[in-house]
Amino acid sequence: MNLKFSEQQPNQQSKPSRAQAEEAVRTLLHWAGDNPDREGLTETPSRVVRAFEEYFAGYATNPSEYLARTFEEVGGYDEIVLLRDIRFESHCEHHLAPIIGKAHIAYLPTNRVVGISKLARVVDLFAKRLQIQEKMTAEIADAIQQTLNPSGVAVIIEATHHCMTTRGVHKHGVTMTTSKTTGVFKKDAALRREVLSMIQARHTGD
Repeated sequence: MNLKFSEQQPNQQSKPSRAQAEEAVRTLLHWAGDNPDREGLTETPSRVVRAFEEYFAGYATNPSEYLARTFEEVGGYDEIVLLRDIRFESHCEHHLAPIIGKAHIAYLPTNRVVGISKLARVVDLFAKRLQIQEKMTAEIADAIQQTLNPSGVAVIIEATHHCMTTRGVHKHGVTMTTSKTTGVFKKDAALRREVLSMIQARHTGD
């Protein structure tokens, strides 16, 4: 499945106003059984809207903006580049509950590399959208593959879903792991094992 990250951009023309968004929060507070006009809640709608602007800031940016600037003076380096333990905070698109986890990104460059902070920014960009973990994993891998055109990309995400820990089945300590590979990482089992070994090395202190 080849996801197009540009399809995640919302229709800005139909976007509600801030006043409409705040009124929606007031409605939910009232529906929950509280009084949105009491002292402790009067500023809550505006605070929630400001928080949503932060939680979902990823809709306003295209990942290619982060990945466009690359470096070709790599001294002939053609081995795996791995950035691991990239912490992220996202929200489940089904319940708006937090998804907290870590992403690991590896790619095999051809003749150029990208600054490592840009990889972390790409993770944040997709995390700051309503998500399911499977889709987010694929989006990150596809964005890097399409923009950098490396020999291959591997993305592994480990996360805890609060829609499972704070509601529903209430199962704590459960971690979900997803992966997406492209190019040589998809075709070469030895390379996949090498990436997994590099990620798992953090547990042994290597």
